[in-house]
Amino acid sequence: MEKVYLSDAGPKVSPAIYGFYRWNNDAENTAANMEKIVNLCLELGINSFDHADVYGNYQCEELFGEVMRKKSFKREDIVLFTKCGIRLPHASQPDVRIKHFDTSGKHIIQSVENSLKKLNTDYIDIFLLDHLDPISNLEETASTLLKLKLSGKVKNIGITNFSVFQHQLLASYLNTPIVTNHIELNLLNTAALDSGQIDYIKQRYMRPLASAPLADGRIATGTDILAVNVREKLQEIANKYEVDIESMAVAWLIKLGALPLIGTRNEQRIRNIVNAFSIDLDSQDWHELYAASK
Repeated sequence: MEKVYLSDAGPKVSPAIYGFYRWNNDAENTAANMEKIVNLCLELGINSFDHADVYGNYQCEELFGEVMRKKSFKREDIVLFTKCGIRLPHASQPDVRIKHFDTSGKHIIQSVENSLKKLNTDYIDIFLLDHLDPISNLEETASTLLKLKLSGKVKNIGITNFSVFQHQLLASYLNTPIVTNHIELNLLNTAALDSGQIDYIKQRYMRPLASAPLADGRIATGTDILAVNVREKLQEIANKYEVDIESMAVAWLIKLGALPLIGTRNEQRIRNIVNAFSIDLDSQDWHELYAASK
């Protein structure tokens, strides 16, 4: 897969990115399973991997670090995202009583240091804030991010699940570009498109990262009315292009300029997403699918 710029100020990434946000089954969270997924992604041309401190019940970064230690690929040949902001109760976090957001300088620094150690790397290509703590000291948050970038531990700064106003608010405190905003976007959830969130991301010369591009499997197997209606239209148009409906669903996102953030462990679904990049979707077919999403 040909690499693309994440934004006018960001690094090059693969046009599909693999994220570990759905690795919640402790029994399946092993270094061997992660190595298998990483190798499949690299084989398919996906060299960009998205982490967070909380993914996999606080395990995924460390498992990825074990894969890194095997040195089956060069660090400079991959792009690493990681993030912090969400605090979840867990045995490893005895001070966390309730799910909440924390974008304080202290928490950001601690998270970055932990992520570097767990991922077995000296730097993070893109470090993101996951949500914005409404009671945070934004001046402190911004200055901490800038210090981390100046130190070289963080190469670029991004955000996750920020509204347009939150995006503008944080940007007003930074003198360095925000290079990406991860948002949920698929044919069963077009809220980010309808609210103008996608428009603002594009105005800032960034590519939106679309998490849950297959709606956590609902596009293929959902039984609710919206899922059934969208799937019928997807099947109709997919037959025209002779592709799988999941590939067509992702082609709809690609036509919009989004980069799909893959979360599935299913090998065929990963391949379906990659196959979407070979589809030249007609503009009227795109609008037919968008209408079906309503």
